Amino acid sequence: MRTFLRHIAGFTFGLTMFGIVIPNGLIELAAWDHSITHLSLIDSETLRIIISLPVFLIGISFAIWSNVFLVRIGEGGPAEAFNIAISPKTKKLVTTGPYRYSRNPMMFGAFSVYTAIGIFLNSLFCLIAILIFLFPATIFLKRSEEKRLLRDFGDEYREYRKRVSMYFPVKRKRDHNKSDSHNVLLRK
Repeated sequence: MRTFLRHIAGFTFGLTMFGIVIPNGLIELAAWDHSITHLSLIDSETLRIIISLPVFLIGISFAIWSNVFLVRIGEGGPAEAFNIAISPKTKKLVTTGPYRYSRNPMMFGAFSVYTAIGIFLNSLFCLIAILIFLFPATIFLKRSEEKRLLRDFGDEYREYRKRVSMYFPVKRKRDHNKSDSHNVLLRK
């Protein structure tokens, strides 16, 4: 029962922050943007919907899909920061489902949703804010989440990290022998 309550707490926290607080902040930023710049990126509302709707749906799909896989395969949840676990931390490294495309499919999903919101709201400030937010989010994930994954899963995570990009679902190609010899040269 306690594990179930921690899952509920983690999902409630995540949904509140990523599904309510940040989107509302983007809406406020767009209103401020329009009052100052009066700039229109895409004049046609229909075109904004055509562009933003698939991006939004892809983002929502990745966010939900990744949470399902964390709970079912990883036997844990996503809400952990700086060694404070709101939901139970994952017991198994998840490399299937959305995690075969992105090491952080929830973040990919969130950034996709936020980009769709920025496009739909026709706000350059929103799109710039999303790009700027990507940098501290990356630092946070590297210092918090990736450290924990390396500590808990070691070489399995190192190999996974070599194969799968951090955010965007693109196939990474690396010649392991070439990168190993390059690292040896750097150490000399």
